[in-house]
Amino acid sequence: MPYLAEHKRDTREKILESARRLFNRRGLSGVSIEEIMRDAGLTHGGFYRHFSGKDELYAAAVRQFLCKKAPEPWQCQRRDPRAVAKPRAQRIVDAYFSREHFDDRDGCCPLIGMASDVQRGGEDVKAAYREVVEQLVKVFEDNLNEPQAHERALALVALCVGGMVLARNVDDPDLADDFRQAAHAAVLRSTGWSSHQGRS
Repeated sequence: MPYLAEHKRDTREKILESARRLFNRRGLSGVSIEEIMRDAGLTHGGFYRHFSGKDELYAAAVRQFLCKKAPEPWQCQRRDPRAVAKPRAQRIVDAYFSREHFDDRDGCCPLIGMASDVQRGGEDVKAAYREVVEQLVKVFEDNLNEPQAHERALALVALCVGGMVLARNVDDPDLADDFRQAAHAAVLRSTGWSSHQGRS
């Protein structure tokens, strides 16, 4: 019996990982259940043993970003001794605006990769997306030692997500880099971190 439960859990994880990658890359409407299952190395018929439909899968894939066992490569800091001296919130910002994150279409934050689908999704999709937003706000809020930490955290999330979404959606690579780097610099200035160089 334990084997069956573990096997079911592992299968669900495979489906979620496949879905998150494909949804990040092509959006909710751009991916079929059959493609997700094929990418996961599974048959289409097994899908409904784990999820009631694509909206539920989409919401679960968004939430999975919050509870991944291993971080995405862009979330890991380079082995730079100067990074240790930076506040944790700045290290998060630097990773978020990094070239690695920008280029990681499959493993990027769902706030960037899935943003355009949320308004068309059902309540489960909207709730999952909101949870990721709230979690990111909380991470910044918990790492900002100032009286207006909540307001500053909201502004940081808006700049981070907005800057990256804009950069992702222009078709000129140089302009995309300009947007990404300008938004990163604006965050560093607004927090007083500009004396520490961020990553490009």
